[in-house]
Order: sequence, then structure tokens, then C-alpha cells
Amino acid sequence: MSWYKRLTKASPVKTKSTSRHLVKVALSALAIGVSGASLAAEPEKEELKFGFIKLTDMAPLAIAYEKQFFEDEGLYVTLEAQANWKVLLDRVIDGQLDGAHMLAGQPLGATIGFGTQAHIITAFSMDLNGNGITVSNEVWEQMKPGIPKQADGKPVHPIKADYLKPVVEKYKAQGKPFNMGMVFPVSTHNYELRYWLAAGGIHPGYYAPLKGDISGQIDADALLSVTPPPQMPATLEAGTIYGYCVGEPWNQQAVFKGIGVPVITDYEIWKDNPEKVFGVSKEWADKYPQTHIAVVKAMIRAAKWLDDNNNANRPEAVKILSQSNYVGADYEVIANSMTGTFEYEKGDKREVPDFNVFFRYNATYPYYSDAVWYLTQMRRWGQIPEHKPDSWYMDIAKKVYRPDIYAAAAKELIAEGKMAASDFPDFAKETGFKPPQTEFIDNITYDGSKPNEYLSKFAIGLKPADTLK
Repeated sequence: MSWYKRLTKASPVKTKSTSRHLVKVALSALAIGVSGASLAAEPEKEELKFGFIKLTDMAPLAIAYEKQFFEDEGLYVTLEAQANWKVLLDRVIDGQLDGAHMLAGQPLGATIGFGTQAHIITAFSMDLNGNGITVSNEVWEQMKPGIPKQADGKPVHPIKADYLKPVVEKYKAQGKPFNMGMVFPVSTHNYELRYWLAAGGIHPGYYAPLKGDISGQIDADALLSVTPPPQMPATLEAGTIYGYCVGEPWNQQAVFKGIGVPVITDYEIWKDNPEKVFGVSKEWADKYPQTHIAVVKAMIRAAKWLDDNNNANRPEAVKILSQSNYVGADYEVIANSMTGTFEYEKGDKREVPDFNVFFRYNATYPYYSDAVWYLTQMRRWGQIPEHKPDSWYMDIAKKVYRPDIYAAAAKELIAEGKMAASDFPDFAKETGFKPPQTEFIDNITYDGSKPNEYLSKFAIGLKPADTLK
């Protein structure tokens, strides 16, 4: 689009910030007249549509939009809520969406061909933590007597699945399937729920795509199935499931409605675990490289704004997210977790300042080791049905996770004076692999450079040489 057309085109997103962009463009146009310089590094595509699911961790998209960080990059963005994760992924693949808020496992699952086959990449990690596991009141009352108590009579956290195991066994003995909900087969929630259950001796079941079984329920003690995030509380209330793993605000809504009790957060299952990513198709990224960098720049600024000054902007962020065009839940429900606290049983609200992390701890950097962890869980539960050498995990991680694009965006922000080099990893030394991580609920150490060694450590789950046929 020419600068003249952009000057005369009405923004489809917001009108109040258009003037700022028009000034920027006008100055650029003036520069052309004075020096003959070109508009280098302009985005190849300016009008974009991004998809998201109604969860609080879509916040970097909403903030980049509301704070006009997209427009600062010359982008005219429309944000559109999607019905579920499959619809969202399909619309990115077929080009109806330019990109989307995605489950971290979605680009990896699509690229290796579990479910829909498509090469999806990510250059931006949207957050750390942010999920919880909730059980029904009925199940909680059966778990509660076995859980150790603090001096004030409240349960000791974290609560392990060891206390759920007798309940699951009782239901099994009665011939009642113990059903639980998760949001998508390659979701963080599926792997976190499986991790927590298995650490407590409850088998969550295997997938066996080589024999056409993708139910994920082979040998299962607890039967996991897909439920869209906003429908979790209602499905629990209807008695179709006895518990679920989901992002916020849908655990806190169970507390507000008095229908269930969040028993553990994912922060307690794996401290500072990677959660959502921003995904685009490889074809789109190749076609619009400067647009992609501009999008990542805007989202980095949004993530930083969300964590600035010890979460000082979170109340404003909650007001924005509570709008019906974003998450659409009550302010109080979203604020319960977004402002540094988390309510377990009604009235048991505790400080969890890192429940939602958007920028600190290099949260936005797409680490290869994060990608490898997701691939190990796909292998552990049979979604990857056969043995793969360590080199395969590295190759897929580097095919999907793109820190090179992230670094290009960060360096532009530093050069423009919008952010400091100290805000980012040292790109000259960064390998993309975090040091071995130890803070898991089962005390098993994860080293992203040794995926098969990691898989051999679990009591429940496929071992490196196992195949389900």
C-alpha cells in the first residue's frame, strides 16, 4: 500500500491511534522528499487478522492492540475469538487467519503430523504458567480427609494426585469411568494433567496412532477427553466430567460458581513452565518476513507492559480482558489470578505472584528446550508412536521454534530505544537450551539436550524403545 493510500485509509481497528501512525507515515514521506531515502523494512502486509481463544493468556494480543503497539509498527490488526483450538489451527493453515494465540504443542503437533499436517512455526512465547486443575465438589470432599493440614486448618499445597488415587480406584471398582476434561490432545493442559496424575500413580492412558487409536485412553485409570475451555465449568456442573485442566479464568469461575475446587496450579507441577505461543504458517512467515518481525516487536512490548513495575498494570489489563470481545468474564474472576493471587477452595486465597508471567524470566523467548519437552510428552503418551533419536527432537525443535526471528525483533526494539539489551537474553551466547530444570512435582530433572534419557526416568509412560502396535 502506498503512503498516500495509507494516509487516506480508515483504520479497521481503532481510530484514536490512527493519527499517531499518520504522523509517523507523513514524516517518512517527508523524509523521502528531502533525502530520497526508501521506506526500508516496512511490513509487506499491513492488514492482519489474528485468532485467539477466550483465555487470560491471550493478553499480549489484546494489549498490543489496545496500547497501539501494533499500529506503532504500521500494522492494522483485527482480533477475532475462535470457537475452539482445532478451528483456530485450521484457519491459520488455510490462511483465513494470519496468525494466532496457540497451545505450545500445536505448532509441533501439526509439523510432525499428529492430527492435521502443516508446517507451523513460532517466534514468540506468550507466557509462563497460568493453568490449574479443578475437581468437582463431590470429588474434593473425598480427597480432602487424606490431605495434610496447615496450622490454620487449610490444606498443605501443592496437593499431589496421590490423594485423588483412592477416589479414582473407588469409581473404577464401582464401574464408573472417571472422566476428566482437557482442551486439546496436544495442549499443555493435556500434558500437565497427565503429568500430575502419573506422578500420583494414576495412569492417564496411551495414544496408539499406528493401530488407529487416538482416544488417548488405552490402559487408562482416568479417562481424558477434549472440552473447549469456556465450557469446562458447565461440563463439570453437568456431571459429565469430575475434573479438568484449563487456563484462567475457568478455574476461578468454578470457585465463584461454587461448583468445584482448584487443587493445584501448573506453577506447582512445573515451576515457570512455558504455556501459549504465537503461531503462523511457515509459508506466511516466508512470504511476510518483515511483517512477522513487526508483529513480534509489538507483542514483546505488550508482554513487557503486562509485567512492568511488579505487575502494576495488571488491574488495567484485567479491565481490558473482561470486555466481551476478549475473555468476557467478570472483572473479579479474572483479577483473582491475574493480580498475583489464586483462590483454591472458596475463601482460601493465596499469594501466587508468578501465576501469570508474560515477560520476566525471558518468558517471551522461544527456547528449543521448551519445544523438546513437549515432544517428550508426545512420545511418553504414544502420540509419537515409535522411538526417535535425540537428534530428531533437536531437528524438530529448530524447525518449529524460531529464536532467530525473535532476536531480529528484539534488536530492532533495542536500536529504536524502546527497550534495553538487558531486557533480553544475551543473543551472542544464548544456545536456546535452558539449564537442567529440577522444579517438577515428581522431582525428576529435565535436561532438554537428553530427551531419551528423560523419558527413561518415568514410572508411568512409554520408554524410549517402546512401541504400541
